[in-house]
Amino acid sequence: MSSPTGPPVITLDDIRSAQHRIADYVVRTPVINCEVISKRLGCGVSFKAENLQHVGAFKARGAVNAVMSLSEEDARRGVVTHSSGNHAAAIARAAGLRGIPAFIVMPENASPKKIAAVESYGVSPVFCGPSTQQREQAAAELQQRTGAILVHPFETPAVMAGQGTVGLELLEQVSGLEAILVPVGGGGLLAGVLVAVKTIRPEVKVYAVEPALADDTARSLKAGSPQPPTRYDTVADGLRTQIGDHTFPIIESLVDDLFLVSEASILSAMRTIAEDAHLVAEPSGAVAFAGLIDNADRFAGRSTAVIISGGNLNFGDCQLGRN
Repeated sequence: MSSPTGPPVITLDDIRSAQHRIADYVVRTPVINCEVISKRLGCGVSFKAENLQHVGAFKARGAVNAVMSLSEEDARRGVVTHSSGNHAAAIARAAGLRGIPAFIVMPENASPKKIAAVESYGVSPVFCGPSTQQREQAAAELQQRTGAILVHPFETPAVMAGQGTVGLELLEQVSGLEAILVPVGGGGLLAGVLVAVKTIRPEVKVYAVEPALADDTARSLKAGSPQPPTRYDTVADGLRTQIGDHTFPIIESLVDDLFLVSEASILSAMRTIAEDAHLVAEPSGAVAFAGLIDNADRFAGRSTAVIISGGNLNFGDCQLGRN
């Protein structure tokens, strides 16, 4: 992989346009302040609850912006994408809103709940292997067969701009905001938030958080160029993908730091969010909070926002509600 040169592929104007375009189709998600957690960690903690977004994740923003940005001619061809789940459901929903076909590739190890979510929008996924290369190859073959327009889960500029609206909302919702923690997989959310926040209020620190078992962004920052994943088995299934060619240069130039978190830290963060903030976070959605817990001393006394990126938790054999 080689990083593109030149200016970033999105600007603040793109994100502001996205905010206007998607306003009628997405939730302006609330910010939840948790006194118990803030007192325990010694900083003001505000959760940006994207788990309460349509399709249960921030991905609804970028998908709607990308689909609604298509010309009538392109829209008639339909859209194609590959995703471990949340972007897949978001594209299926957005395509339905516009009344166009959606063709979706998902890895064979995708969460059953996320597969069911895609199917609930009337789309039957095409399955492939878990690696980035296998996903991209399967999507390319599907695109060639259908003639649909590719809406990449994080590299399409309109997707990145849509995700950046999370950053705009945070600046409007949290007065005196000093720091934001953002999970990173492909980097669309992080890149969008960075462009929005650093353009408007460059003094606000933005930190990436990544599973140690999916550390390609951390290795990429050290190497100075995008590096491929070495494994695909972190519990944070939404972050198993490779950092993007378009997202990486933005992240490299604007992010303040990156924290790696263990699987145990992710699971513990999920439980704390549920018990103390009374919110449901999927593993990927709890990664940013795990980064805050593990590095709480770095945020002492600071107003800190944590993005809960998704809440599509598979309850498996949980007996709640069963006899």
